[in-house]
This record gives sequence, structure tokens and C-alpha cells, in this order.
Amino acid sequence: MKKNLVFLLSFLMIGILTQAQTGFRLGVKAGANLNQIAGQSFTDSYDLSYHLGGFAEIDFAKKWGIQPELLWSQSKSTRTTGFNSIYQNMLTPGADQQIQLDYILIPILLRYNVGEMLTLNAGPQFGVLMNQNDNLLVNGQNAFKKGDFSMVLGAQFNLTALRIYGRYNIGLNNINDIDNKEKWTNQQIQLGVGLRL
Repeated sequence: MKKNLVFLLSFLMIGILTQAQTGFRLGVKAGANLNQIAGQSFTDSYDLSYHLGGFAEIDFAKKWGIQPELLWSQSKSTRTTGFNSIYQNMLTPGADQQIQLDYILIPILLRYNVGEMLTLNAGPQFGVLMNQNDNLLVNGQNAFKKGDFSMVLGAQFNLTALRIYGRYNIGLNNINDIDNKEKWTNQQIQLGVGLRL
């Protein structure tokens, strides 16, 4: 199934690139994340982290296009003290604890150019967990699933080669890999700047 999805996405990208009429641009970007893991075991506050990566802008009409990206994104959240009362088998008992997860994110966004300076983005985002969080283990297993799927909604200001953007990412699947007692989802606000090459 995963191979079929990768093949389909690759075929779609090749088709769009060959049919692109208006423009194809590459760039790099970096910025800040305000992230929380929504769930009973985590605080409601947003924690600061970072992201960086590259993007492509592929316009196949004056107003419409797609924007695939490849990002390294850090996700932080704070575990509450009530966590141990819910999951008695957790290691590292004690006070509130900072959780850090590093993802490779692949957003594939639809672009709508409102004008020369403003672009709206929306679309799916696939995430692959890259690190092991040693503070949250159950019987030697990881507490978080290896993949994440979310939807993205945002806006981007285009100032010649400079891009200034903001977006909201909402996780749609449960990243809790311990049991089904709680649903944990990533929620993230991204703010950043990009540079068209």
C-alpha cells in the first residue's frame, strides 16, 4: 500500500512538472513551531520548537498550483504529572517532563494565488518520526507511533524572492502507541520565512 502511494505521488508530480505552464521555483525555509500534543496526559500550552527545509512552487495556471515541501520539524510538548497515574508502567516517574519529537514532514499543499503578494495553502501532510524519546517507554517499547498524518491550512506573503508564511497543522490520527485509553494528536502553528532560489 505504501509503495503504491509513493508511486502514485511520484507519477502525479512528474505529470504536473511536465504540464507546468506558469512557473517552477525552488526555495529554502526555516521558522518556529508552537506545538502541543493534545491529550489528557499533556498540558494545554504550546511549546516553542523549530523547523527547516525546502519547498517547490509549481504553478500550472495563473491562480492555481501545488507546493510540495520536505521539512525537518521539531515537536515539543509537556507531559503532566497526572501521566503516571494513567500509565502505571511508565518509566521516569515524577514531575512535569518536556517531550521532544523530531519529524520529517512532507506537506503537499494546494496553492491559490489571491494576487501577486498573497498565496493561500491547504492540503495533507505526512510525518515520519525520526527519534526515540527515551523518557517515555513502556516495557522497552516506544510511546509514539512512527507516522503522523495531518491537514495544513495557511497563508504566505510573497515579496519578490522572500516568503513570509504562517500555517496551522492539525493531526488527524492518534500517535499514542501504548494503548487505546487516550488519543494523542499533534497540533502545531508554524511561522517562518523562505527564500526562493
